[in-house]
Amino acid sequence: MARLLDLSWDQVSGVMERAVKRGFERRGKAPGSRVLGVDETSFQKRHEYVTVVADIDGEGRVHHVADGRGKAALSSYYESLSEAELSKIETVAMDMWPAYISATVSCLAEGGHKIAYDKFHVAAHLGGAVDEVRREEHRRLRSLGDEGLTDTRHLWLYHPDRVPEHRWHRFKELIDGTTKTARCWHLKEVAMMMWETRDRAEVRRIFEGWYSWAIRSRLEPMKKGARMIKAHLDGVLNAIERGVNNARLEAINSVIQSLKRTARRYRNRDRFRTAIYFRLGGLDLYPDSLTFHTKP
Repeated sequence: MARLLDLSWDQVSGVMERAVKRGFERRGKAPGSRVLGVDETSFQKRHEYVTVVADIDGEGRVHHVADGRGKAALSSYYESLSEAELSKIETVAMDMWPAYISATVSCLAEGGHKIAYDKFHVAAHLGGAVDEVRREEHRRLRSLGDEGLTDTRHLWLYHPDRVPEHRWHRFKELIDGTTKTARCWHLKEVAMMMWETRDRAEVRRIFEGWYSWAIRSRLEPMKKGARMIKAHLDGVLNAIERGVNNARLEAINSVIQSLKRTARRYRNRDRFRTAIYFRLGGLDLYPDSLTFHTKP
């Protein structure tokens, strides 16, 4: 835009900042959100993050962007809401990050009952357990001259219904095998069966059977994952029963990362936030009246 309109970057940034300011002034009267999604997204390298809060039940608008991923980053959003807006929130979808949990429990009435842990993050934890078992077993087998798990890392990531045809034979050979990795993979897949029903009692029954199997598996990474899910089971059950997930917020984060790549990374956090609100805030950005200027 700077090149097309013969403007400086600072002038373009000023236009965006004024537009976002107008948008927030007008959005003050907008109705609150029933279902929120909370997640972190990277700002720069070196583990620098911002916390993003979005409406994932309505238009998918970004409501809040705060520095860091600590308790204060999310608490500052809750504290900006009126009592009526806070009371409207029924569900907050998030991962199992303690700071977000603490902020929600502290700031929302019955906040613990409103937390829902996203399926994607549960699957990611269990997938990490499979990979950890695979790496340890691969090292052991290679020391014995067995290359059976070589170049199989990505195969274990597939769902059986999504395996490419040209990889199916190798995939089937692996999951039907007797390796520890195969056992761990089957445990992960059975855990995902919890999402096949919304009946809370049925999901709890499936989990209890699965948990007993996982704890007796002698696969330490999977035992660790099972204990983590058990410690957060109410939030997992909330997500399944209510059909809530963070897929929309994951899509929003993809757009945010695209904005960052287009800008060749942001050095200024304020401009990064402005760009997110400008593109994803669902704001009414236009001035009340338009005045056109032309250069001589």
